[in-house]
Amino acid sequence: MKLPLARRILAPFLISVLLLVTACGQTQAPSRWDKAQQESTQKSPPAKQTPADQSTAQNQNLPKTPVAGDKLNKYFPSSDDGFDRVFAQEKSGFAEAKLNKGGKNVAMLSINDIAGNPSAGAKFQQSTKQIGGYPAVTQGANGTAVLVANRYQVKVQSRDPSFSASDREHWLTKFNLSDLANVK
Repeated sequence: MKLPLARRILAPFLISVLLLVTACGQTQAPSRWDKAQQESTQKSPPAKQTPADQSTAQNQNLPKTPVAGDKLNKYFPSSDDGFDRVFAQEKSGFAEAKLNKGGKNVAMLSINDIAGNPSAGAKFQQSTKQIGGYPAVTQGANGTAVLVANRYQVKVQSRDPSFSASDREHWLTKFNLSDLANVK
């Protein structure tokens, strides 16, 4: 059975037009989750350092690469007093654990190696408060951090209103800060 010439030409033409229309149609804008994923996986350009930052980095003799995250886990406080410590994340230069009580997340504990980013320690230079012998700062309404050996930012963040600033300070003293100071 032979198809008329018009049908043999019209079918491929219509398919071509359909493909062209769908390929050139509007694409959906990326969602906020797509943007967040892209931002978190892209390597950001290094921040321009001021002479003060450069001299601070030179004085600290910080290495350019941070320690492995799994090396930081042993400096976290252990579970006690009805609190459960559950490790949540580790990557190069960073380790984080959830602090749970009664099955509810009340705080986040973290250690961040600021090697390669000495300007991250600048906020501690003007600190008048110390916790465990290390300079301490309050970060927002729910965070407290100390800088250990000019290299490790140890932080406790409240996730529940019942976990107060004094609780954060108490848990910071439970970290093994003196041994962390010796990690190279």
